[in-house]
Formats: sequence, C-alpha cells, structure tokens
Amino acid sequence: VQLQASGGGLVQAGGSLRLSCTASGRNFSRRVMGWFRQAPGKEREFVAFINWSGGITYYAGSVKGRFTISRDNVKNTVYLQMNSLKPEDTAIYYCSAYQSGDYDVPTSYTYWGQGTLVTVSS
Repeated sequence: VQLQASGGGLVQAGGSLRLSCTASGRNFSRRVMGWFRQAPGKEREFVAFINWSGGITYYAGSVKGRFTISRDNVKNTVYLQMNSLKPEDTAIYYCSAYQSGDYDVPTSYTYWGQGTLVTVSS
C-alpha cells in the first residue's frame, strides 16, 4: 500500500485547509486509517482516526471540534478538514494505515505516506 498526502500549505490563523490522503493498492475500504503530525523538534503525535466505514472516529483533544476526518472508499481517499487553524497546528501531517494496538500511537500503524506541510501564521 502506498499513501500520498496532499493539500498542505500556508494559511493564516483562523483559516482552513483540507488534507487528502490517497491510497494505492487493494483493500483500502477495509483499512482503518489515521492522521498524525510532527512539528519541528517534536515527536510525531496522533491527530485523528477513522474506521473502515467512517462510522467511528477519534480525535486528539487539541483538535477536537476543529478537525474532521472522513473517507471516500470509492476514491481510496481519507480527508482531514482543518478549521480554525492555530499556529501550534504547524507541522508535517502524515496519513497511515492502522495495523494493531492503541489507535493513538504511531507504532500501531504501518504504510506511512510522505507527509504534507501545514504552516499556520499568526
């Protein structure tokens, strides 16, 4: 499985961006997916999780109410709609396919995409 993230860019605080993560390979519709982010000098941290159908989602406390994860299994794509962006949201955002274990730790995931940079200016 290969994952291609896109949609990052420079935005002012309070603005919005929508990230996309398109998967190649089989069985995307059966895969549980997640978004993580990594700011300079910091560890990779969990952002959001979505199950195979889209009926179950989890969010990090820092983004809950501002970010929305969704998926389109026909297009093999997972989205992250980010609203009310803050400078502290600046990071490289990665999508990944969940494998097993706790949903909010990077080691529970496999098949990482290359990441897309989000920069939020104050």
